[in-house]
Amino acid sequence: MDFELTASMMCANYGNLEREVKDLEEGGIDSFHIDIMDGRYVPNFAMSLNDLRYIAQTADRPVDVHLMIEHPNNRIGLFLDNLRKGDTVYIHPEAEYHPSTTLQSIINAGMIPGIAVNPGTSVETVMEMLRIVKKVLIMSVNPGNAGQMFLPYVGKKITKLLSLKEDMDFEIYWDGACSADKILEFAPKGVRGFVLGTTLLFGRGRPYGDTLQDIRELKF
Repeated sequence: MDFELTASMMCANYGNLEREVKDLEEGGIDSFHIDIMDGRYVPNFAMSLNDLRYIAQTADRPVDVHLMIEHPNNRIGLFLDNLRKGDTVYIHPEAEYHPSTTLQSIINAGMIPGIAVNPGTSVETVMEMLRIVKKVLIMSVNPGNAGQMFLPYVGKKITKLLSLKEDMDFEIYWDGACSADKILEFAPKGVRGFVLGTTLLFGRGRPYGDTLQDIRELKF
């Protein structure tokens, strides 16, 4: 089964970030997920612009930037200037007065536009943006911290989005508490990719390549 695996780099070992990037690439990761938090939109601070710049310059694989910040359009250029054409930028629609303007800036820069949908955000409130974006990042936990519990009602939201994705031309990605059983359930249904953090990938005491191979060899 064909699905994408992306590494949540806020969970990486920052004692040797270059080695982390290379080990993940050698292990077969598809992309790097960069969580930017401002302490306002979410109650936490996470990765910085310098972290983003370093990983984008060091990695050969694509970068997915998840902006958990208020009014991203005010500073969107800072992030776009440190990415490469074809990288992805997700914004939260609730964080912006006119999210379509921010998404258009992402498109104009040659990046892939995406929205992140919180557990408490209904599909109906983002319906029009589904016609603009190419990726929808479904948050299965409330954004802001790693290691949270899965919120089971999110599954119904994914089912609704799966029924829309072909007509509106977007792909669905899973973020938060991603375990093997979630991949086994939702990859066959059409979820394109999964963000891997402490539940499956980081802090397991195993080479990344072994873990990633095990995930790709799951018995569907």
